[in-house]
Amino acid sequence: MIGEILSERYEVQQLLGKKAGRRTLLARDLQTQELVVIKLLSFGDDFEWDSLKLFEREAETLKSLSHPLIPQYLNYFEVNLPTIKGFALVQTYIPAQTLEQCLQTGRSFTEAEVKQIAKALLEILVYLHRLYPPVIHRDIKPSNILLGERSGNNVGQVYLVDFGSVQTVLATESGTRTVVGTYGYMPPEQFGGRTVAASDLYSLGATLIYLVTGTHPADLPQKDFRIQFEQLANLSPSFSNWLKWMIEPSLERRLSSADQAMAALEKPQPINLPTFVVGKPDGSKIQLTKNGDSLEIIVPPDGFDPSVVLTGVFAIAWNSFILIWTIVALSAPFPANIPFALFSLPFWSAGLLMVYKFFFNLFGCICLRLNSKEIALTWELFAWKSYRTRASPRQSVTKLVYIPKHFTKDSEGSRIAVPAQLDIWVGVKKYHLGGSGGVIKSEAELEWLAQELSDWLGLAITNPIRN
Repeated sequence: MIGEILSERYEVQQLLGKKAGRRTLLARDLQTQELVVIKLLSFGDDFEWDSLKLFEREAETLKSLSHPLIPQYLNYFEVNLPTIKGFALVQTYIPAQTLEQCLQTGRSFTEAEVKQIAKALLEILVYLHRLYPPVIHRDIKPSNILLGERSGNNVGQVYLVDFGSVQTVLATESGTRTVVGTYGYMPPEQFGGRTVAASDLYSLGATLIYLVTGTHPADLPQKDFRIQFEQLANLSPSFSNWLKWMIEPSLERRLSSADQAMAALEKPQPINLPTFVVGKPDGSKIQLTKNGDSLEIIVPPDGFDPSVVLTGVFAIAWNSFILIWTIVALSAPFPANIPFALFSLPFWSAGLLMVYKFFFNLFGCICLRLNSKEIALTWELFAWKSYRTRASPRQSVTKLVYIPKHFTKDSEGSRIAVPAQLDIWVGVKKYHLGGSGGVIKSEAELEWLAQELSDWLGLAITNPIRN
């Protein structure tokens, strides 16, 4: 087709790419003398109507977009030549190499350069995902990202191209679903025809992993559907953790928006995070309820066990003795009986506390509640509610600290175990959920709750021992 003129206007200069039923051409616009890119969809033996649907959607989407780092729509016309029949989409030409071409020529990228590329692409995704309806690219990969020439410390201008797999949310809601994408860059939900804004984040994360490892994501080992890239990449722990957050297989645990991903990238991340359980541990009785406005964690009572029986028996014996003592004291002549009766008050307090603990272990619960206004940790028994730490403003939450179970040495050099600890810091005070004196003893449950709190609060989990 070199030299052929399409639509009496576009002179084909070069074939840029070819795949089943599609060709990408470099052409010169004879009216403006500018170079343009023509994407050609041809009717042939391998033609599929889904291809035409996606091609028309790409044209309509490009027509509606206006961003300096996305090709501009120029024209759309029917091709009716003796050798080829189909449709053509004309868009602006960007004189730059793809990231795939950069890697194939041996170019490597530093962590700082990869972060620059990540931020540039996230800014484009912020624009796309904020549109109404949101535009989801669905095929972010190195061959669909162009990189301009380096300029000083700048890695080069970054462009996102090829909207041939684009999907709008309205198209999904109307039931029009087509599974597209590239293996290795597709998140699990995309294989089922479901895509959301976070799906583009997964593809971007996989693309960045290709840049830092030089290995296609599909060729990297996986564990529990997670790409294992750490051993092949010399990255700071914070950036490595951010990438793991981007490629989290579970939608609920992945970064949910380009804005959130940008904020997490620019904000220093904790290092050496422990490996968290995927979800609620089997057998856990803790109840977790959350939505966009509130989160509630309810720790149920310990239930009936031998220690509760002993507490109950001791409480009955203790209070029976104090009752007899008080009756005897009050039967003494007045006013000599008053000091003896008053002497029993501290013992009554201890006895009533034992009764409270007995009933609390059977029927009480501990509740942590967070909403847009406040955070509160309460001990609740029937209608009684007590605050061990007073409620605090939600905006004052500054830090989420999780310390896994570890060992230390006492003054005599003996090795002692320190239980896992989970604390929410609000200013200078903290809400203590696990560890010595904490309400939750299970390390697996603490790991799970730490991750849930981190996701909801938008706070990174810190570990002062390892940081």
